[in-house]
Amino acid sequence: MDLGDLLRRHPVVDGHNDLLWQARTQVGYDFDRLDVGGHTPTTHTDLPRLREGGVGGQFWSVYVPTVLEGHEAVTATLEQVDGAHRLIERYADRLALATTADEVEATWRDGRIASLLGAEGGHSIGCSLGALRMLHTLGVRYLTLTHNDNTPWADSATDEPVVGGLSRFGVEVVREMNRLGTMVDLSHVAATTMRSALDATDAPVVFSHSSARAVTDHPRNVPDDVLEQLPGNGGVCMVTFVPAFVSQACADWDLGFRRLCAEQGVDHLEAESQALGEAYRRDHPEPTATVDDVVAHCDHVREVAGVEHIGLGGDYDGTETLPEGLDDVTGYPRLLAALAERDWSEDDLSRLTSRNVLRVMRDVEATARDLSAGRGPSLATLEELDGRPAT
Repeated sequence: MDLGDLLRRHPVVDGHNDLLWQARTQVGYDFDRLDVGGHTPTTHTDLPRLREGGVGGQFWSVYVPTVLEGHEAVTATLEQVDGAHRLIERYADRLALATTADEVEATWRDGRIASLLGAEGGHSIGCSLGALRMLHTLGVRYLTLTHNDNTPWADSATDEPVVGGLSRFGVEVVREMNRLGTMVDLSHVAATTMRSALDATDAPVVFSHSSARAVTDHPRNVPDDVLEQLPGNGGVCMVTFVPAFVSQACADWDLGFRRLCAEQGVDHLEAESQALGEAYRRDHPEPTATVDDVVAHCDHVREVAGVEHIGLGGDYDGTETLPEGLDDVTGYPRLLAALAERDWSEDDLSRLTSRNVLRVMRDVEATARDLSAGRGPSLATLEELDGRPAT
């Protein structure tokens, strides 16, 4: 099998990359100082390496942390969206904004990389359906319903449950996303939220960067009963490369570190670069994940959900460590080669790289056309539906 030819015909459309957050924290979005047009040693991602990795479409995450709430979260998300637009404009010879599947494919014909936007966490809309609509107007094409913490209307996989999945307002968020054509992203959410969203949605869902819980028991991963619902829904699970999500040894190590941080009253993300993190690594050497760990998740999702319901969401620049062989965005061909050795056909691999997610995008777009013809913008509020004001 000629993987180079396959990737030229069916480039990777990756579900999640946090380069924009790195641009914000490292250089305040100054792309003169972080010139990703050439090799950038401080990130996993730059344009030459995307080309080398066979990436033809990237969902750039417009993530902001959950310590920001309400108007602060909305403003910071808008700054991330602005950063994305300026990134695309800066490298317009190699990047192009894409908001539909047709635009992705048109961008390929122009020899450029399609740039799509995804908002990572429902806190980014500040409990406002108007803000959700404006993010869509600015090009955002998925919203992850939560990040690491609950929203007032949805439970996160890594927080204590409050609403039991989705509240009434949460269901209305999903309905409005369906009407707009914004994909419902179920990475980061609790399993109860996954099930509630699958019950509520009229359109296929995505998991922009999640792996299989049966292979690695981590709350960020997708249980088999949810994977089994994807054929009926039409959605796609985009397997991620985060070591704690693909290797049980790494997951157990990560859990021990989080417990230590909780005992010390320290946020584990902040502790990563502090003395506590350094001491923990010294006393507990961090295990290493490999390409084979990711292969095991791809095999499992294909077996349970079917080859029509799998994609890739590496989470580059959103994690400190990566599996051996997948150290940066050049790693996709190595993963495809390992899958080909396990009897994945060219048709299977082309579905994994881009055909499945493009089909989901087209289905979401068609659903939005149908729904918007008979239903106007929702004016519902959290207070009206759930009986409490937005914080």
